[in-house]
Amino acid sequence: MPRPSPIVLVLVGIASVQLGASIAKSLFDEVSPTTIVWLRLATSAVVLVAIARPRLQLRSRADLLAVLGYGASLGLMNWAIYQSFQRIPLGIAVTVEFIGPLTLAVLGSRRARDLAWVALAAVGVALLGAERADLDVLGVLFALLAGAAWASYILLAGSVGRRYDGLDGLALGSVVAVALLTPLLLTDDATDGLLDPRILLLGAAVGLLSSVVPYSCELVALRSIRPAVFGILMSLEPAAAALAGLLVIDERLSPVQWLAIACVIAASVGATRQRGTLADPVPD
Repeated sequence: MPRPSPIVLVLVGIASVQLGASIAKSLFDEVSPTTIVWLRLATSAVVLVAIARPRLQLRSRADLLAVLGYGASLGLMNWAIYQSFQRIPLGIAVTVEFIGPLTLAVLGSRRARDLAWVALAAVGVALLGAERADLDVLGVLFALLAGAAWASYILLAGSVGRRYDGLDGLALGSVVAVALLTPLLLTDDATDGLLDPRILLLGAAVGLLSSVVPYSCELVALRSIRPAVFGILMSLEPAAAALAGLLVIDERLSPVQWLAIACVIAASVGATRQRGTLADPVPD
């Protein structure tokens, strides 16, 4: 049986994440974003633990601290972006969030010309600010917080990947994220939705679409795709989010906002393309 193309797998993962986000946002009139993000992470934690069956025996203190930090960044990233989704359109939220990993990519480069990509991304953010009357400031701040957590997640993922085999680190990190978000779930009247079978089912669907499916696709794809190509494909996230918002929940953006998204995507592609374009795919 032929293997699916790694590029197709990455694109499927991107589409799945944003479809899950649009379904999640459609539920915000009924339950809080905290409820949905908790259900998403709880679903993925259950599935990943069942698959990986991670073990904690004989783990060093450094190993445990690494996975705790990883899980904390995972939980904060998801919680903050869902808070942002509640207040501003999906495409704009993901565009602002993408500033986090873009900044991380540029900071990791010693090339002065990479500053041009920072400038282009800044133009995109400035264009969003030009229509600030349409944007909730708190929503933008939550997206920036999610972006910072995303950058932290990327940094910690490397350490966790070296310390834990297979999906063990991701499974344990997901459990940590759920544990850290549980107090928030209990303090903002978010538990009401947990008594509704429909909300539980849709929350589980969001967990599968936004976590399990994309993580699985990316894991397989990264075995045979160059990191630079993967980074460029991931740059499509803001556009995918905007399209999902348009098609699923009828979120319409202005031409200026679409231009802003295009600037951030172009900056991310440029910054990623400068790094690791000669990297070899991981052997089977």
